[in-house]
Amino acid sequence: MIESKALSPSLGVEFTGVTDPLDDAFVQRCVEALKWRGVLLVRGLHLDDDQQLAFSRRIGEVVSLRGQEIFPISLDPAKSRSAKYLKGAFFWHLDGTSDDVPIRATTLTARHVATVGGGTEFASTYAAYENLPEKERERYENLRVVHRFEASQRLVTPHPTEEDLAAWRTQPSHEMALVWRRRDGRRSLVTGTTADHVVGMDPQESRALLDDLLDWTTHERFRYAHDWAVGDLVVWDNTGILHRALPYDENSERLLHRTTVVGDEAFA
Repeated sequence: MIESKALSPSLGVEFTGVTDPLDDAFVQRCVEALKWRGVLLVRGLHLDDDQQLAFSRRIGEVVSLRGQEIFPISLDPAKSRSAKYLKGAFFWHLDGTSDDVPIRATTLTARHVATVGGGTEFASTYAAYENLPEKERERYENLRVVHRFEASQRLVTPHPTEEDLAAWRTQPSHEMALVWRRRDGRRSLVTGTTADHVVGMDPQESRALLDDLLDWTTHERFRYAHDWAVGDLVVWDNTGILHRALPYDENSERLLHRTTVVGDEAFA
């Protein structure tokens, strides 16, 4: 019998008793959990790549990243062609802020875990918005923010070379509403370290506002921290959940396999 419990008061569901992750009833529960709770966890499921892809395709269309449907997450360049950029994932972010339509969901399975560190934290941008004081909601309601990949990479490499800048700037900047009015009537915040500046605002005031808002959104009461064990499956709603990896040693064997599910709702 499949049972579930909350991972934290604001987000997340952990399922136990899962024997067939492709069972129709379980898949439907996962879809509902992603919508209303943002993150789902099944410990020790030990999906292989084919099973992870099959499960992901029950949620939606899987997109390839750099030509790979199963995308390795590792700081080892021999395992991941994107290893040099993955340290940017140590900071809070949404994936796909350079796109008109962000990805809908991400799945991760743990193949190897770090001896020290290497967990993943999640924060609900729905819960953060819903708990804002009314005056703050009014303040943010009509603001627009420019997001840049470069903004997050500068946290890792504050003194970039011309080559670094050229590589970062291949990713387009994207202007969007700070408060995302969702088609189902809900609202969430679009924030994270890719948020470069508020349109039309003094740069210092803009930076202070974005920093304060990120601190609010990632407050402990809106957050869940996952400590990985080999075989864990974690899935999250990328449109409403910020995430970040907790630091771990560059020489760690930590390896997660990722799939990415296509989005279907454009940023406002």
